[in-house]
Amino acid sequence: MLARRRKEESTRFLSRAQPKMYSGSDIISLLGSEIIGQRTAQGMEWESPFGFREELEVVVSALSSNGDALAIGPDPRGSWVIVAPFALPGERIRVRVYRSSRLHSFADLLEVVSPNLELRDDSRIGCKYFGKCSGCQYQMLSYKSQLDIKRNVVIKAYQNFSGLPESLIPNVLPTIGSPLQYNYRTKITPHFEAPPRRARQTDSIDSSISKPDWLKIGFNEIGKRTVMDIEDCPIATPVLNEAFSGMRKDIANNIWSYKKGASLLLRDSIEVNSANKQSISDDPGSSSQERERHICITDPKATVRERVGDKYFEFPGHSFFQNNNSILVPLTDYVRDAIFPKIPEHFTDQCLTHLVDAYCGSGLFSIMLCSHFQTVAGIELSSDSIKFATHNAHLNDIPEGRCTFRAGDAANIFSVVSEFPREKTALIIDPPRKGCDENFIDQLVAFRCKTVVYVSCNVHTQARDVGMILDKMERHGDEKGRYVLESLRGFDLFPQTAHVESVAVLRLI
Repeated sequence: MLARRRKEESTRFLSRAQPKMYSGSDIISLLGSEIIGQRTAQGMEWESPFGFREELEVVVSALSSNGDALAIGPDPRGSWVIVAPFALPGERIRVRVYRSSRLHSFADLLEVVSPNLELRDDSRIGCKYFGKCSGCQYQMLSYKSQLDIKRNVVIKAYQNFSGLPESLIPNVLPTIGSPLQYNYRTKITPHFEAPPRRARQTDSIDSSISKPDWLKIGFNEIGKRTVMDIEDCPIATPVLNEAFSGMRKDIANNIWSYKKGASLLLRDSIEVNSANKQSISDDPGSSSQERERHICITDPKATVRERVGDKYFEFPGHSFFQNNNSILVPLTDYVRDAIFPKIPEHFTDQCLTHLVDAYCGSGLFSIMLCSHFQTVAGIELSSDSIKFATHNAHLNDIPEGRCTFRAGDAANIFSVVSEFPREKTALIIDPPRKGCDENFIDQLVAFRCKTVVYVSCNVHTQARDVGMILDKMERHGDEKGRYVLESLRGFDLFPQTAHVESVAVLRLI
C-alpha cells in the first residue's frame, strides 16, 4: 500500500494539472532531472538523508512561490532540497530539520550566518513577531524587491503550469503595488485555545491571575499549529487593532467559560446609521466621505460596508470581499482599461457593450464598471451573494435593468446570458483559489465572447486554466476565432507577504 501511494505521489509530482506548494518544477530546477531520476529508480525519493532535528548550514538558491527559501543539501547529501522560512537567495543559513517529504525536508531557521545585504535590511521590519508569526514573509525587503519577486512568481507559474510555449506567453508586466504597505488589511481572524484540563483544576481557583501564561490569543507560529500571543498586527487597519485589544481583555476575563477554542472575526466597516442607511450615491463627494466613521464588525452575520472610489458595497461579515481596500480602485481601473485598451489595433467597429461578471460575489467588478457598458450581468451560484449584489446596485442608484445579478447553474452557467451578443461582450472571471473546473472552461470556450479578463488569487491555477482555454480553442479550430493571451500582470493585495494576485487578459482574434 505504501509503495502504491509513493508511486501515485511520484506521478502527480511531475504533472502540471495539480499545482503544488512545492512543485516538481521547483525541485527539478534545483536538483536536476538526472538526480531525481536516480533517487526515484533507487526508491529513495522519500528517504531523507537528514535526521529529525538535525542542524546544518545551507546556501539559499531560490524562493518558492509562498516565500520559503529553497536550498540544496550540503555534500555529500546534495540530492535533497531544504525548505526554510524567512531567508533570501544567496544567504548562508543554519537550520534545524523537523519534517521530510518527497525529495525535500522542512526546517526551522536558526540563524542567518551570511545575510544578503543587497536585499536584506532588518531595520525595515515593522513587527516584533516577524520571524516567528506565519503571517508575513517579506518585511526585511524593500517594497520594490517585494514587487520584483512577485512578478517572478507570475513568470514561473506560467512557465511551469500553463503548458504553453514561450512564444504564446507575453512579457509579464511589473507588479502593481499597494498604496498602503502597512495598516491595509480590513479583515483578520485571530484565534485561541480553550483552557487545558490541568489549568481548569488549578488556575481557575486563583482569581488574581488576570491572563494565564498558557492563554495565547493571536496567530499561528510558522511551521507549527501553536498559537502565538500577539497584541496587534501592523498590516491590519488601526480600527481592527484597537478593537482587538479590547477583545483580548474580554477573552482573558471570561476564558473559563470557553469549553472550546475559537476563531475571532474582525472586519473594518463604515458605520451605517440613519443618515446614510439608504441610497448614498446622491452625495458621493468628499463631504460625505469625511463624515464616515469606521468601526469593527465582529459578528459574522452582521453587515459590513466598504467604499471603493465613489461606490459603496455591503455584505455579510462572513462572506468574501477583498481584504485590501486601498488597491481596489487601481485594480478595477486596470480591468476596465484592459477591456477598453487605448491601442489603435484594438479599435473596432464592434465596440463592447455587454459585460458578464462570473463569480461576481457582492458585485465589485459589475458595479465599478457598469457605467462603461449598456448591460451588465453578474452570475453567482450563491443566492446570498446575489441578494447583496442586487442590494448594492440599488445602494449606488444604478438604473433599473442596467446591472442585474442572476443565479447560474454550474452545468450551464452562461445560459442566463444567452441573449448577450458574443462579439460585443466582455467576461470577467474571479474564481476561488482552486480556479475553474474543466466544465466551466468548456462553457467559456463555447460562449466565445470578445474579451476575457481572468483575475486570480492563485496564479498557478490561473496559469493552468489559461493554458487549458488556449489549448481547447486550438483543438476546436479557429473558424470562429481563437483567444490569445494578451497581457499578464501581478497586483500586490498583501504587502509584506508572498501572496500575489494575477490578472490575465485574453482577446479573441
